[in-house]
Amino acid sequence: MDHVRIVTINIWNRSGPWESRLAGLRAGLAELNADVVVLQEVLRLESGGISQLDALASDLHPHQAYATAWTLDSTTGFTMGNAVLSRFPIVEHEQTLLPNPMQHETRALLYTLCETPHGLLPVLATHLDWQFELSHARCQQVAFIVEKMELWLSLSRQRLGAELLPAVLAGDFNAEPDSDEIRYLRGRHALPSPGAGGLHGAYFNDCYAFCGGDERAGATFSRTNTHAAAIHEPERRIDYIFVRPPDRHGRGMPLRAWRCLDQPFQGVFPSDHFGVAADLQLASLKRV
Repeated sequence: MDHVRIVTINIWNRSGPWESRLAGLRAGLAELNADVVVLQEVLRLESGGISQLDALASDLHPHQAYATAWTLDSTTGFTMGNAVLSRFPIVEHEQTLLPNPMQHETRALLYTLCETPHGLLPVLATHLDWQFELSHARCQQVAFIVEKMELWLSLSRQRLGAELLPAVLAGDFNAEPDSDEIRYLRGRHALPSPGAGGLHGAYFNDCYAFCGGDERAGATFSRTNTHAAAIHEPERRIDYIFVRPPDRHGRGMPLRAWRCLDQPFQGVFPSDHFGVAADLQLASLKRV
């Protein structure tokens, strides 16, 4: 194995024809043969031991982690959140809630550390506020994500005494590529630090853009999807796989990225979102 395949998809909780959508999600994920799958809007009922994550898990992905974002019913432990399915063992995982300046449904960040044959791969899953007018809230959320990610990475290095592969950040960002929140993640805009308030920057490779993907063809919330068309929103790319720049060995280099899970299965689209897939270089390209 010289590369790792990452897939992200918002599974749209149980909305629409769930059983038919589940069949499409399972078939599509099996065909993609991803190493790590990042999921959003995953429902879990603790009192009944029921989880959509279990419904999507397979022999390909025996390892999983879940982070509660929004508690829908505290008495039954009915929650919605982010999740990671992995072919590789998950040796560490952490979670935290994101800033919630509008004081509405809460959002979360999940951190996992996957043990690949070429080293420890950090994979973070998130899902930002969705409302069109809340770019300022999403800006607070991405600044917080980067600060928290750096803390978790530092602690993992200290605990494990190991070098980490370039971190992957994936999910539903509910923001277009030219928004301030996405430009910040791509190194084109500065934001105030969550704590001190001074401006700071960040940089990730946007895998789809890095690999030359066409923006219109890459729309992940699209009127060509019958589930999405029903709410009459504009075509836009809002789901992403980001990765830190390649290390000195070339590991983490985006090799290929494409829109996926974008065709109906037995007449039904798997979700109201389309997914994104990316292959990242995993093996060292050179000796240093």
